[in-house]
Amino acid sequence: MKYCNLGKAQSSRIVMGCMRINNKELLETEKVVVEAMRSGVNTFDLADIYGAGDCERIFGVAIRDLGVSREDYIIQTKCGIHKREGKAWYDFDKEYILSCADASLRRLNTEYIDVLLLHRPDTLMEMEEVYGAFDKLKSEGKVRAFGVSNFSAMQMRMLKQTGIEIVANQVQFSLMHTALIDAGLNVNMYKDESANRAGDVLEYCRMEDVRLQAWSPMQYGFFEGVFVGNDKFPKLNAELSKLAEKYGCTPTTIATAWILRHPAKIQVVTGTTSCERMQQMCDAAEIELTKEEWYSLYLATGKKLP
Repeated sequence: MKYCNLGKAQSSRIVMGCMRINNKELLETEKVVVEAMRSGVNTFDLADIYGAGDCERIFGVAIRDLGVSREDYIIQTKCGIHKREGKAWYDFDKEYILSCADASLRRLNTEYIDVLLLHRPDTLMEMEEVYGAFDKLKSEGKVRAFGVSNFSAMQMRMLKQTGIEIVANQVQFSLMHTALIDAGLNVNMYKDESANRAGDVLEYCRMEDVRLQAWSPMQYGFFEGVFVGNDKFPKLNAELSKLAEKYGCTPTTIATAWILRHPAKIQVVTGTTSCERMQQMCDAAEIELTKEEWYSLYLATGKKLP
């Protein structure tokens, strides 16, 4: 397994995403956690809205049943989204963040959260409110580090001005969702890929030592489906299969290795509850694609270099 800095912690480059564990029996979840940790995974990603809180609760029970020492794993969870009666809105008020953190601590059955992320940007956020919540949670020992999810570079800079240290930004990134890198490859061009949809997030995070984390690493569109083995993408899957044969692994492993190859040391947040697929993604940490292979996969998605 490869590791990287996540604030002051050493975090695995493969992160077990726990968004779907409420769809499985507890024993099955425990098996995936064991498989992940056996492969070197020490970081687990959750959110208070996953399964309406059930995912945090299930993970808290699973990790307790397995008897894993609290110092041996990193819990990352998110807050800031209200969901009620089919409605959803964002809320970064101090009291709401504090109440969310306390509720997550109870469900996770832990005394502290390693990293707390703001789930999606709230255009109504008041930076002083966020700072007040973060400062209180850290001083009380309830949260050790803070981050964001789906934030632009400028939004992160706004928070940083208050004195908040951001250690991570979780964004959608995969072979079939490459907005994070497209504009940087097509500067000053009249083409779709030159549109800066990611707001210089990649460059900002690299300069400021903010760890980028890729969610939905096997999805295309916005949860439209998995692209690996999908007949809609014959050229990409042919390239994935060719490299999988070369490296003696699966196409899923190669698609994961493509993300890990980037020098930004991006973490990959898995979304699987399958032990087999978890192992395939963890295997990617042992593969170093060449630059030619990396670009061949990018071009196989239909993108063109200038």
